[in-house]
Amino acid sequence: MKKPISRRGFVGAVAAAPAAAAVVTNGKPALLGGAPIRSEKFPGWPMVRDNDERALVDVLRSGKWNRNNGGVAKRFEESWARLLGVKHSLATANGTSALIATLGAMGIGPGDEVIVPPYTFVATINAVLLHHALPVFGDTDLETFQIDPRSIPNVITNRTAMILPVHMGGSAANLDAILEIGKARKLPVVEDACQAHFGEWRGRKLGTLAAAGCFSFQASKNLNSGEGGAIVTDDGDLMERCSSFHNNGRGADAGGFGYVRNGANLRITEFQAALLLSQMTRTQEQSRQRDLNAAHLTKRFNEIAGVTPARLENGCTRSAWHLYMFRYSKEAFDGLSRATFLKAMAAEGIPCSRGYVPLNKEPLIEATLSSRGFRAIYPERRLKEWRERNRCAQNDRLCEEAVWLTQTMLLGSKEDMDQIADAIVRIKSHAAALRSLDARG
Repeated sequence: MKKPISRRGFVGAVAAAPAAAAVVTNGKPALLGGAPIRSEKFPGWPMVRDNDERALVDVLRSGKWNRNNGGVAKRFEESWARLLGVKHSLATANGTSALIATLGAMGIGPGDEVIVPPYTFVATINAVLLHHALPVFGDTDLETFQIDPRSIPNVITNRTAMILPVHMGGSAANLDAILEIGKARKLPVVEDACQAHFGEWRGRKLGTLAAAGCFSFQASKNLNSGEGGAIVTDDGDLMERCSSFHNNGRGADAGGFGYVRNGANLRITEFQAALLLSQMTRTQEQSRQRDLNAAHLTKRFNEIAGVTPARLENGCTRSAWHLYMFRYSKEAFDGLSRATFLKAMAAEGIPCSRGYVPLNKEPLIEATLSSRGFRAIYPERRLKEWRERNRCAQNDRLCEEAVWLTQTMLLGSKEDMDQIADAIVRIKSHAAALRSLDARG
């Protein structure tokens, strides 16, 4: 048996604890030869359980792998609609497919303009470009990382056909303001909720407040089937058009070969749907863990000057925390560049990302606008006007300051969150020494 600790020993251990913590945070950074704060990996993704294997084997043995002759995709759609509190759900091959089908069903096409944020994944604008419409960028709210609704009226023209906000990182864009703009200008709003599973706006699930919402179940997402997506809406007619578009234009009563519109094969497989149903059995528990850890991380970060967590909009009653995003101010870190800060964090065992680059400046846009198809649709004066409007100063600044932590890191323990914050404290206390590494790249 262990010898009971004496009162003197207990008091000494308690007194030594703050000193030990100071050694951890103030010790030499790992990038300068010190011991890393963290040696263990953060939780992996996806998390595979026995029910995932059973779900896949059941589909395999059924011999019904296509949704047209199976029933698993339908069961998932019913479960997803019920979970979100919406009337209709359509599973698709991926989130990009959900966006493409929704825009196609709503008639977006050549000559149209769709207002999008510049801080998002490329799929948001690819869906617009694939319909030969023009993405028009509103600027980003520096504090929230979301599209700034104040910038939207400035880019609306008589050619604007839709507003497509993104719930970036799983937190809500300002839907009160955006939906009001859409209503006043008679413009439909579609929510890109591809990162926002179970996020909320005033108690309602994101993706359910506008004309339609689009989700992704790609490998990095909080609900994951490798690839997969979904469209949700309360509009039965719109859902019928989305279903037709995603099924090569087949009509609801067309049978095997009968087509009522253009479309593509954007269908989900029974295997993907089965994985989604099995993964859904633990998403709520995982969401609660992210909530707790994000709250603790924010509390710690608020104590560190130069680290500013993304602010949630006032109506955002819950974030999905697909990403934990914050801004890094090098001025508060003795001028230490973000690039070296990220390297120093990685050396401490804390992987971080710089996040997106300005999407409105990506070469793919000019390449697309210069293509034969787009030049046949848009006169040069129209494209010149588009280029003149394509400026997002706040987003440019955000792309120089942003830092991301992924959702899997938020599935760790409270102690894991403390290690993240401790690593930043350590780096800040040695920022001047680390700055000598900036010149090395």
